[in-house]
Amino acid sequence: MILRNLLIGACGMFLPMSPARAQSLPQSPVPSDSAIRRILVDRIDRARQGVGIVVGVVEPKGRRVVAHGSLNQGDERPLDGDTVFEIGSVTEVFTSLLLADMVQRGEVALDDPAARFLPQGVKVPERGGRRITLQDLATHTSGLPRIPSNLKPANPANPYADYSAEQLYEFLSTYKLWHDIGTGFDYSNLGGGLLGHALARRAGMDYEALVKSRIADPLGMSSTRITLSTQMKARLAVGHNAKLAAVPNWDFQALAGAAALRSTANDLLVFLAANLGYSKSPLAPAMAAMLKVRRPTTAPDMEIALGWAVTGDGIAWANGSTAGYRTFVGYHPKSRVGVVVLSNTFTDTGLTDIGMHLLGASSALAKPPAGR
Repeated sequence: MILRNLLIGACGMFLPMSPARAQSLPQSPVPSDSAIRRILVDRIDRARQGVGIVVGVVEPKGRRVVAHGSLNQGDERPLDGDTVFEIGSVTEVFTSLLLADMVQRGEVALDDPAARFLPQGVKVPERGGRRITLQDLATHTSGLPRIPSNLKPANPANPYADYSAEQLYEFLSTYKLWHDIGTGFDYSNLGGGLLGHALARRAGMDYEALVKSRIADPLGMSSTRITLSTQMKARLAVGHNAKLAAVPNWDFQALAGAAALRSTANDLLVFLAANLGYSKSPLAPAMAAMLKVRRPTTAPDMEIALGWAVTGDGIAWANGSTAGYRTFVGYHPKSRVGVVVLSNTFTDTGLTDIGMHLLGASSALAKPPAGR
């Protein structure tokens, strides 16, 4: 039960309880560097809700990075825009961009059944004559559960490391859907992982190679990878649990498309800049197409697009976590502002309130209790 609770909380998207609608946004609603630093100091030093946090901002006047804390307890090296973090389910934004780009290339269609890209003989659950499509997976409306019931890791501290394609196929072939496909939002790490797996099979390469060749290399994101180079390992922030104890990093096999990527604030600012049109990119049509698909979620004034949650005011955002990290990425096309928030600590408070606050949404910052 402890493992299952960790997995349920540790990869998924966390929807705000009651997102408030922003009023008219100025050209750049983002506070000053000193104001951002005060937020981070309060979160880390007073509330003990983190070891280190890096914030990145891209706005009409340029890019900036504000950081506070450290790579590890007792490590005096400062964090910066090149510090590497696990980004958890923000990975699924990249997976969904791969889908949108492959649609643009004519390699797949949104309404293609996921089963089409799996080995012959693998059965994907159906209901009422309806098959799970690639779009259903990207919008978390497939009806698949958050995690597969046959996820029984040899090492609970690295729970996805030994979950193979064969186990994924076994689960899909025996699972019964509990509601009609496409009729309800149920966040599913399994669905995000299955989407990445299917797209990688269609492209004839593994998931990391697909992200590298189609997204990271074209955008110049040299620190967005699954496999850490020697240089990236030296810049990796050590992950911590809510008690601020160091925890192992996570590894992935079949479900890499759900949460396997590592990245930096600088790389993610490059990504947001491309989404906001500050830089030219061959991915621009696919990025725009991601926001054109909308389905309702369980939160008021919130829809799910391909990979992005979208508020009623048009803020596109995603968050994620693993056992030692929390992540937020979001942008507002109207104000042309993007925000990245990365932490090397998993806590219940998370980072979404900080990200939304910096983007100009009127929802208040969380007030976590003072730390131990």
